[in-house]
Amino acid sequence: MSQTKALPMDGMPIGELSRRTGVHIETIRYYEKIGMLPAPPRTHNGRRAYGPRQTRTLAFIRRARELGFGIDDIRALLALAEPEHVSCTQVREIAAAHLRGVRAKVADLKRLEKILSQTIARCSEGATPACPILDMLDIAGRAKR
Repeated sequence: MSQTKALPMDGMPIGELSRRTGVHIETIRYYEKIGMLPAPPRTHNGRRAYGPRQTRTLAFIRRARELGFGIDDIRALLALAEPEHVSCTQVREIAAAHLRGVRAKVADLKRLEKILSQTIARCSEGATPACPILDMLDIAGRAKR
């Protein structure tokens, strides 16, 4: 009897869940360990047998991570996604806070782009004893000391 046939009717092994969702096996186990992914039923030989609930939850977690949400925010969003806990107001507050963080990072990246662009523009292509990029990095290194 193959391993798949030994699984409950709609169950799949962790490797198949990993392939379907694009989440590494160790990450799946980590999400289970920290309680974000509900533990699946086990086969008679102790193997995990994942179903639609775990697949949907894992896809939700993966998408939230792709969007940059942290573990605590995802945990809160998962709780709010339960039918008896749905609160668009709370979901909106979490998303708005995340958006503020994203906008701050974008502003930081724009400042970084401007500094690098200006420094590169001051750089000559020939061999020269003075290099504005190296000077900028050296000054930044000395400022941290």
